[in-house]
Amino acid sequence: MDLFCRSFGDSSSPPLVVLHGLLGSSRNWQGAGSDLGAFFHTHCLDVRNHGQSPHGSPHSYAAMVEDTLAWMDRNAIESAHFLGHSMGGKLAMKIACDYPERVRKLVVVDIAPKTYPSSHDSEYVAMRSIDVGALSTRKEADQLLEPRVPDWGTRQFLLTNLVRSDSGTGFRWQVNIDALEENQREIEASPVGDGDRYDGPALFVMGGQSRYSTPEDYSKIRRLFPDCSIDVIPESGHNPHFEFREDFVSRVANFLNASDSGA
Repeated sequence: MDLFCRSFGDSSSPPLVVLHGLLGSSRNWQGAGSDLGAFFHTHCLDVRNHGQSPHGSPHSYAAMVEDTLAWMDRNAIESAHFLGHSMGGKLAMKIACDYPERVRKLVVVDIAPKTYPSSHDSEYVAMRSIDVGALSTRKEADQLLEPRVPDWGTRQFLLTNLVRSDSGTGFRWQVNIDALEENQREIEASPVGDGDRYDGPALFVMGGQSRYSTPEDYSKIRRLFPDCSIDVIPESGHNPHFEFREDFVSRVANFLNASDSGA
């Protein structure tokens, strides 16, 4: 699968591959990706069934690993730093454990190697409830989503997946809801098990106010990623690359640049 990519920075800089979360896209990483482009040749990918990348089944971590490595091969990138957020963080962990030779350093953002409870099913139902082809404006979609998705921030995040239809009349969901819904239980599960391990340098950046990570997760993280540091941004929620972008970029750049033999 030929993944869509937004790249930032100079091609002579060390490569950094950025993997977004569920229902996100490379678009969500334009700000932090551009900032990181001052230090690295930063490649923000759209994983399968998201953004401008092709749709396909299954939406599994194995398939996403294959897609990502194939993208690297097509672009003659033997190894790179990896940064993954949420679902993308699980994907980055999987690549690091299974293909450590492709990973220079690993950054995981606000996710742990564990199975999470169902949390997106109601959002899929809400997205399906709208006849997006009949919409005239994005504001209409926001109003129709509100009864099912009362949180404004969550609605705006979902609406990043709403794009004008190819015919120019109405809208369509850019994300492949069918494939994601069908594979949601796998997305929630951890793709790395107790027998997996990545011995390379790793940084876990956690949001202190996020429900996605707790101090109880740290012992397992350290067991699977023994050469890791865990940084908590106390006031941040699940999206430190938005909420505390300058601090986040500084932490990531300092970690990746420290004694970087791959530069």
